[in-house]
Amino acid sequence: MSIERHELSCEGMRAAVLTYGAALQSLEVDGVNVVLGLEDPEEYRTRSRYFGAVVGRYGNRIARGRFTLDGTTYQLPVNNGPNSLHGGVDGFDKRIWRVTAASTSAVTLELVSPDGDQGYPGTLTASITYTLDGRALRLDYRARTDAPTVVNLTNHSYFNLAGGGDVLGHVLRMAALHYLPVDEQKIPTGETAPVKGTDFDFTGPRRIGGWEDHCFVLDGGIRVVEPVSGRVMEVSTTEPGVQFYAGGMLDGVATPYGRHAGFCLETQHFPDSPNQPHFPSTVLRPGETYTSTTIYRFPA
Repeated sequence: MSIERHELSCEGMRAAVLTYGAALQSLEVDGVNVVLGLEDPEEYRTRSRYFGAVVGRYGNRIARGRFTLDGTTYQLPVNNGPNSLHGGVDGFDKRIWRVTAASTSAVTLELVSPDGDQGYPGTLTASITYTLDGRALRLDYRARTDAPTVVNLTNHSYFNLAGGGDVLGHVLRMAALHYLPVDEQKIPTGETAPVKGTDFDFTGPRRIGGWEDHCFVLDGGIRVVEPVSGRVMEVSTTEPGVQFYAGGMLDGVATPYGRHAGFCLETQHFPDSPNQPHFPSTVLRPGETYTSTTIYRFPA
């Protein structure tokens, strides 16, 4: 199936969204593209590292690719060592989404994931709406199911506010007093640890170190500054956490981008929540609607 491209514009901002993976291909702020993307949409089938994609049915990791819901255990494909990552081998990032509404400043894409897809129960109908509103990009997710399931959708854009080079000079401040420690497989241990006195403390402005690939518990918003250009991005979300990843696994071989060419702020529920009952629940049941909103704002 061919890949469609939809262009959005509003007040000094332009964006391009692909139907493949519902991916944000580009986001121009005052003429500078601040996300990593591939010029040829067809390359997303073979060269993407989730660039700009909506990942699901469950973003981040589920330990051993297994969880139990209402007494039934479900086995998912494992694609990250012994664990399932970003929905499995054939996640939402590799699907063609259907455009259900479009205008000059907004586009809505929908995907129907059948019962048993990648091992997940229930037929899930998911959608995302990208909206340019003033100097902000707003992402609104919705999902419904016909049987109990788990859902954790997020966007995997890599940002570079300089429009090139690496992101290690970017300065980040994040209202997060706690983070989730992980084991050697990057699965949360179940502990919620304070950031104070550790390298995880971004409650004050701090340069990106390059080692980051952890989930932080959000108490408020995020602000990133690129000091040379002075460009600023502010992030707000309805989600309880954010996976902050500094692009350390980009290699410049499989894709055009080398290490630390971009950073990700994947707003989401916590990794492995289906196996961690004290984490905020990611269970969705028939009659309920999953909703999530994240806004990336670029003050003038």
